[in-house]
Amino acid sequence: MNVPKHFLWNVEGKVGVITLNRPERKNPLTFDSYAELREHFRALSRTPSVRAVVIAGEGGNFCSGGDVHDIIGPLLSRDMKGLLEFTRMTGELVKAMRACPQPIIAAIDGVCVGAGAMIALFCDIRLGTPQTKTAFLFTRVGLAGCDMGACALLPRVIGHGRASELLYTGRVMTAEEGERWGFFNRIVGAEKLEMDAMTLAQQLANGPTFAHEMTKTMLHHEFAMPLDAAVDAEALAQAVCMQTQDFRRAYEAFVAKQKPQFAGN
Repeated sequence: MNVPKHFLWNVEGKVGVITLNRPERKNPLTFDSYAELREHFRALSRTPSVRAVVIAGEGGNFCSGGDVHDIIGPLLSRDMKGLLEFTRMTGELVKAMRACPQPIIAAIDGVCVGAGAMIALFCDIRLGTPQTKTAFLFTRVGLAGCDMGACALLPRVIGHGRASELLYTGRVMTAEEGERWGFFNRIVGAEKLEMDAMTLAQQLANGPTFAHEMTKTMLHHEFAMPLDAAVDAEALAQAVCMQTQDFRRAYEAFVAKQKPQFAGN
């Protein structure tokens, strides 16, 4: 994979770590960082050596959304075609995250708002801290709450009424609310956030990689399936997984009363 210019990328064993790295501005996004993140997640589908991904922010904050000076200001001078190019690009980022086969874990501290909240939402698992403040700010700048798939995914995660309140008002969702509503898988101390996210990522990376990829694929595609079609699709998906060597390894380890050593195939 190419070395990114607009965020940090580090691989620790089988885990890739993306760090948004503009701490002096609470890690806002620019046109270039949107595009580079999109291409990075697309490239991960061709990077089997990375089996799980962590995304975090530098300096005690996750992401303050689109940069007011580098994005919002310039958008005022664009015509409809130019505006649509931008909004489609932001959508392509979160679509690339869903298409990326690796599980993505968000390690979220401090500010997590606007597009930053959307990146967090489209991760597979989210860990927060008591200091985390999450907000979908779009109506507070005169835009609709339907940004980057918010109206599709947020109600599925926290429920329609709660999502409606956050998207209409743009108010902050506290860490306690986020955990209680199911946005956060759990809240940990800020001093443990990185370690807990990496521990979980390493656990997933050492698991049955193909099976994790299939799980993520089905979680994504079954959104739009009737129940009977979903059950049938899962029957096919599971039969495919039963042909993997990891399935055989798990059986042989069970018979030998050992822990299975998965190889991802």
